[in-house]
Amino acid sequence: MTLQPMLPQHLPAAAALERLCFSLPWSLESFAAELENPSSYYVVVVEGDRLLGYAGMRFVLDEFYVDNIAVAPACRRQGVGRVLMGELIRRAQEGGARFLSLEVRLSNLPAQALYRGLGFVPAGLRKNFYDQPKEDGLIMTLFFGGQENAS
Repeated sequence: MTLQPMLPQHLPAAAALERLCFSLPWSLESFAAELENPSSYYVVVVEGDRLLGYAGMRFVLDEFYVDNIAVAPACRRQGVGRVLMGELIRRAQEGGARFLSLEVRLSNLPAQALYRGLGFVPAGLRKNFYDQPKEDGLIMTLFFGGQENAS
């Protein structure tokens, strides 16, 4: 299992995994645009030539937001998601982040458990954030340097 930056050659596999994991998937072109965006950071976990998962985030000044994370169904509960999120956390800290935030479906309890285990805390709710099926999104945030009480 190897962690590395997402490269153009990973795009077809990432788009395929996206279609497998999400009801409203990003297109290959959307991923390609993120690779060109200087305010984005995307990584993959590969084993040989097989993509096991990917994750990406965007940042503005000291605010970092996870755009998406996906792990191949056959590779879940094997540490791939933890490796991906660990890298996003590391890069956010390296980039001077005050926090790293994401949304997760209320029904996605395994993902919420992963995020809680990494120090994320519930920070709000986005009503009807997700479609197909319609569902609220739980905002979870990891604060750096005791910033959770800052306004």
